Amino acid sequence: MNIIIAGDGEVGFHLAEALVNSNHNITIVDPHEELLKMVESHSDLMTIVGESNSVGVLKQANVNKADLVISVLHDEQTNILTAILAKKLGAKTTIARVNTLGNLSEENQKIYEELGIDFLISPEDLAGEEVIEILGQPAATEIYDLSGGKLSIFLIKIEKDAPVVGKTLTQIASEIGHLDFRAVAINRSQDIFIPTGDTAFHADDKVYVITKPEACTELLELGGKKKQDINNVMIVGGGRVGKVIAKRMENDLNIKLIEHDRDRCMKLTNLLDETLIISGDARDIHLVEEEGIENMDAFIAVTNSSETNILTCLHAKKFGVKKTIALVENVDYIQISQNIGIDTIINKKLIAASHIIRYSMGDEVASLKVLSGINSEIVELVARPGSVVTKKPIRDLKIPKGALIGGIIRGDQSFIAVGDFQILEDDKVVVFTLSGVTPKVEKMFFKKQF
Repeated sequence: MNIIIAGDGEVGFHLAEALVNSNHNITIVDPHEELLKMVESHSDLMTIVGESNSVGVLKQANVNKADLVISVLHDEQTNILTAILAKKLGAKTTIARVNTLGNLSEENQKIYEELGIDFLISPEDLAGEEVIEILGQPAATEIYDLSGGKLSIFLIKIEKDAPVVGKTLTQIASEIGHLDFRAVAINRSQDIFIPTGDTAFHADDKVYVITKPEACTELLELGGKKKQDINNVMIVGGGRVGKVIAKRMENDLNIKLIEHDRDRCMKLTNLLDETLIISGDARDIHLVEEEGIENMDAFIAVTNSSETNILTCLHAKKFGVKKTIALVENVDYIQISQNIGIDTIINKKLIAASHIIRYSMGDEVASLKVLSGINSEIVELVARPGSVVTKKPIRDLKIPKGALIGGIIRGDQSFIAVGDFQILEDDKVVVFTLSGVTPKVEKMFFKKQF
């Protein structure tokens, strides 16, 4: 595909980096010349200095031949105009980043579609939704539902007293019998690998597991997790992400939101009906003590400062908070943050990339999730008639190294992958892939092999 990415910072470059591994022709349009020079020195990407909402710049980027135009600048008006112009100039598909989808009615979204914008995406809304999903199953570090929850991907950290510590996958299967879940990847001391039957679990392993809904409780128990009830929540940061979380959850949970900007506090007071708004600095330990941090079940730090979010979550842990969630925008901090004890890390760039990259792939791709901090993906692929994966049982397929089939969704049924399972046409197949392997796996699901 010919893809144009308009950006003014890390989101655009992160997308370009992710997409270049899929053998697309990528052109980056950005107003910052020095930044583009740095990109050119480290990659083969084509770059154009200029404003993406300029007809001349878009023509220079050959927008008339573009299969996909993605505009992810911080300014949503520029993104909207870029997408509209790109479609008018011949681009096949356009995506625009906006600040929030909360105020967009179906009628308004239809208007944007008529103007030429195929998809609107808000990283802040997506991040908020991910936090809300985690609060629904707080014993897990990450959760990703597939096909409406018919299968789910859980990331769990193995506790020191977990029943699986020291046991291999084969031993666990023989002791328990038929399993409705399967480990697809292990992150051990920053080394990510695909387990085999002889792989034994260690304490503190971070394990990605694909599971059926009915097996979630058993899975968490094997990982040494105890049931957690979330009732009292403290949110630090009243920006777009914090606002999305509080608005969605304030009728179900007791929420306190700390925001240092007094003007923003006033606006939040008018927007949120059941949330207690506190004007102050959450780095002030005396303040959070006065507001009852020791009584909180979850602590969510989503300010614009990764450092503040990490620091306040560590403070919360010291006060005994069960679940800590930090928004960390610096990708280099993700592994460190997980290793020092923060339960869940949210990264807007990775979340947005998961949604946007999906549109750059073929019809075979139903969904895709870029995993936090390990440069790997969970991809849901549709088996087309006559594709390689429908020819043989799973054990006889030549799956590329660095990939593992975890589960299959067939209509309303879900299955955990085993060696003798036969994939049928139109099945949705969940595959874990290490960096750069997804395009190789995707070819096995094409209608034809080239």
